[in-house]
Amino acid sequence: MELKFTVSGRIAKPVGDVFDAVVNPHRLSQFFTTGGAKGVLVAGTEVTWDFHDFPGAFPVRVQEVVPNEKITLQWEADGAANTWTTVTMTFQPLDDGRTLVRISEYGWPDTDTGLKSCLGNCEGWTGMLCAMKAWLEHGIRLRDGFYK
Repeated sequence: MELKFTVSGRIAKPVGDVFDAVVNPHRLSQFFTTGGAKGVLVAGTEVTWDFHDFPGAFPVRVQEVVPNEKITLQWEADGAANTWTTVTMTFQPLDDGRTLVRISEYGWPDTDTGLKSCLGNCEGWTGMLCAMKAWLEHGIRLRDGFYK
């Protein structure tokens, strides 16, 4: 069985604002990377994301960036050396001025550890969408103090 998922949500901001909140490390650090993000998301680069709920900064390989449309990333699958999952984020402007964000991830080994990691990341990306919505729409930082 292929381990994969897609989560999505609508954010009441224009697509350019929502897209910038992900590619801009300063803005991403306001609502998602509780330990900070280093590096702008540019295709062909590697950036780091740090989270208080997981020790140490994670390398994130930036595969593709299509402004205001799509970001494709890879990061190491938890518990599987040299196995990288692929994350695709799409940003779709809606007629009412909101933005639909979809996040898909796949690539874990078909093992108990892979399944646990897949489910954990599904939870994490869902939390990211909720935190992004709260921060962009209302200035609320949902993750502050949540893990520490």
